[in-house]
Amino acid sequence: MFNKRNYDGDGAMENLYEYLSQYMFQVIVFAGLVAAALLVSSYILKKFGKSETFALSNSVLRKCRQPLQWMIILFSFNLFITLAKFPQDIEKAAKQLVAILLIVVISWLIIRLTSVIEEVVLARFDVGRKDNLKARKVHTQLKVTRRIILVIVFIVALGTILMTFERVRQLGTTILASAGILSIVVGMAAQKTIATFIAGLQIAFTQPIRIDDVVIVENEWGWIEEINLTYVVVRIWDLRRLIVPITYFIERPFQNWTRTSADLLGSVFVYADYNAPIDDIRDQLRIILEGSEYWDKKCCVLQVTNTTEKTIELRALMSACDGPTAWNLRCEVREKLVKFINENHSDKLPKLRVEMEKQTLA
Repeated sequence: MFNKRNYDGDGAMENLYEYLSQYMFQVIVFAGLVAAALLVSSYILKKFGKSETFALSNSVLRKCRQPLQWMIILFSFNLFITLAKFPQDIEKAAKQLVAILLIVVISWLIIRLTSVIEEVVLARFDVGRKDNLKARKVHTQLKVTRRIILVIVFIVALGTILMTFERVRQLGTTILASAGILSIVVGMAAQKTIATFIAGLQIAFTQPIRIDDVVIVENEWGWIEEINLTYVVVRIWDLRRLIVPITYFIERPFQNWTRTSADLLGSVFVYADYNAPIDDIRDQLRIILEGSEYWDKKCCVLQVTNTTEKTIELRALMSACDGPTAWNLRCEVREKLVKFINENHSDKLPKLRVEMEKQTLA
């Protein structure tokens, strides 16, 4: 290698030229190695992307090409540093830089792979269908699990990068020596964080709620729109958003209308006089439901469910494919039953009876 001395004249120029020529050759070799590696990898990825037998091919090609190419460049650069015979301090610093960049690129590749898996799996499970219970299960598990994986990858990558520095490794040895005390302190300080993390895992695998579930939370009716690691977004029927801590769904009761299926029973209450024609009203309920686009043809029942000293209570029970449809069906049935009774049996509406006693004059 070239050493710094007091050269003059042609001797100095020859040594300088020799030094530059040596490293110029190595740089050219490195550039050629990287170019060849990139060309070969591009060719392989293109052939891989054209494969019709592997479902992940197009998604992998689109999302993982850049991190894979950067890995090839870093491996080539690491080989170049080893063969170039740089001074020891320069070689050590360069290899540490390559190690750090390689950790970042591997983490990047893992994140992209999780995105590929999520994209391919979710494409097979459409939550837009009416019978979407299985699809909502898969969507919920994948979205929550992917967020957990991202957090773990970030923490592991950061810790691994820090451990490449010698001083940090020494500090890590000291910390591990007092791990018992540290774990107690961290556990006490991060109780809520740990509880939230565990709640996220429970939501992902036990699934008391899923994406697009119909729920009633805090007396608000809406759909589960997002499930994050620390909170859940509920889209209220009037398009407001209710932000709820994820621990709420583990610690407190709430209504889930689509826990096992989206089918729902709706009820309508009508009050009439004691002499109201129950059979006629029951027949009219059947006619109303058969003419409605909201009814799923599974349930049609009219029963007298209560009596008071003034009226009888009629409950019309009907079924629909989901919560919003059941709401529309109930409103339609209520309106048409009241109209039918008012137009055909107006004398059978609730009455207030008063009995007058005749008094004879003395």
